[in-house]
Amino acid sequence: MNWYDRVFVDTGRAAAMWAVVGFLVTFGVVRGITRRIRAKHHKPKAKRGLLGDIHIGGVHVHHQVWGILLVLVVGALEFRFSPDAPWGEILAALFGVGAALVLDEFALWFYLDDVYWAENGRKSIDAVLIGGSLGVLLLLEASPIGETRGESAMWSYLLGIAVHLVTALFCLLKGKLATGVLGVVVPLIALVGALRLAKPDSAWARRRYAGRKLDRSRRRFGVRYTARHNRLRDLFGGTPTPDLKEKPVSGNAGSGRPH
Repeated sequence: MNWYDRVFVDTGRAAAMWAVVGFLVTFGVVRGITRRIRAKHHKPKAKRGLLGDIHIGGVHVHHQVWGILLVLVVGALEFRFSPDAPWGEILAALFGVGAALVLDEFALWFYLDDVYWAENGRKSIDAVLIGGSLGVLLLLEASPIGETRGESAMWSYLLGIAVHLVTALFCLLKGKLATGVLGVVVPLIALVGALRLAKPDSAWARRRYAGRKLDRSRRRFGVRYTARHNRLRDLFGGTPTPDLKEKPVSGNAGSGRPH
């Protein structure tokens, strides 16, 4: 325990560590369960077993609901009591659990459509990868605003922060969400993303690109780029169901999406 106290407790990172652990473990478990349920749906004669969709009063309850409730409860308890160890670490782990449950269905509440196993469902994997990476960076004590070293350096410090945030904003305008979000914590990521080519469907490209530059952007972020990113998404989240028809989430039972 001396190592744990020295590395996490004494540095004030214990809560962040448990939040990241809760997030990563929950995402792995949830994706494993949903993939097992989907496989059973493709085998009509398979035994039901313990794994299956959750219905309350005939309504299919998605696991993002439990995640939202858990995050709200944990936040209320933390703001009201701000408990010391070990309760603070327990709340942090539960927050990570709730965040994973919510982000694992990010595409569903983003599109307001049950796209969990559809092509658009890959947005959930993007959200989880960004959330997990951001949590790890914060655990490593990366700070989005750095540290001041006396009043004499205040103006240069503020100028550096302004440039940092502007480069992160450029990344977002160039359609690079992950680079922009992670770049808020790590300035070098934002700087590289801001200097490189924008995605062809981004706000930046629509206003500033034409001719050869637009063609370069389309080639850079073309079929190979998409296929490479999809392989990474599918590795973590599973391959989408081919030709799956996406239906609006109506709250009715039997949505057909393994949960």
